[in-house]
Amino acid sequence: MAEASCVSTPPSVNKAWIYREHGETAHVLKFETNVAVPQIKEDQVLIKVVAAALNPIDAKRILGVLRATDTAPPIVPGYDVAGVVVKLGSKASKFNIGDEVYGDINEESSLNLKKFGTLAEYTAAEERLLALKPKNLSFVEAASLPAAIETAYEGLKRVGLSAGQSILVLGGAGGCGTHVIQLAKHVFGASRVAATASTKKLDLLRSLGADLAIDYTKENVEDLPEKFDVVYDAVGQSDKAVKAVKEGGRVVTLIGPITPPASMFVLTSTGSILEKLKPYLESRKVKAVIDPTGPYQFSKTIDAFAYLQTSRATGKVVVYPIP
Repeated sequence: MAEASCVSTPPSVNKAWIYREHGETAHVLKFETNVAVPQIKEDQVLIKVVAAALNPIDAKRILGVLRATDTAPPIVPGYDVAGVVVKLGSKASKFNIGDEVYGDINEESSLNLKKFGTLAEYTAAEERLLALKPKNLSFVEAASLPAAIETAYEGLKRVGLSAGQSILVLGGAGGCGTHVIQLAKHVFGASRVAATASTKKLDLLRSLGADLAIDYTKENVEDLPEKFDVVYDAVGQSDKAVKAVKEGGRVVTLIGPITPPASMFVLTSTGSILEKLKPYLESRKVKAVIDPTGPYQFSKTIDAFAYLQTSRATGKVVVYPIP
């Protein structure tokens, strides 16, 4: 795939997707060609965006689900970015102009969210949220990773998965689940990884490292004779998850409602997780999983959101190239 060229002087305006009121994405998200490029703060860098990935929380945010803690429209959505640093804040020292970087630019996933996200030609981000893009990854692969892989990693840390333990992943073919399988197997050293998906996606689970691929259209995980040390629920089924865990085991879930003893967490984005996982990404022990319907062209962002909201995506939905 084509890589980005470094821009010497960033423009004052750029093209971006923006919504000025909450509602259905197809109705309120508009493409505008004269949006002011964000001014960078002292600890930020300006990024020429090459690719961006969509997350379910982007669609929820547009709908207004996060209204109570969100900034008010107008908003350019988008958490995940991969691109090139074109300008440095006065106290930014981690990167150089021309560096290829990636990250989740919203430090807290539901609080203090940026008005200017990643579905634009340029965006600003604190340098602590970013990492250098591994050279062997395309911009599309890099953009797909940050929010999903950081969520997968942080959840596994929270439940204390350790070498030799077993884990069940509910929603193993989704954006986060594909990384939970890989990290559990290759980074945390799980002895047995089971995961659920629909019939057509079972081979994908096995290719990512699942020892047991469960077809949720034919089997109920709560009825499995085998119980697991850890259950990672990426789909909001903690009522089923708690029935599949061993006595004294641990359950983490990403979406409510919560059935005890399951626990939930909110990701704090940081480039340090991406840096920690760099050797696994460079060796391809951990791989990006991109939905085969994409990447979606920048002009087709509405179509990308429509597909994301079917909940049928395999891995991540990516928008590329931008513009």
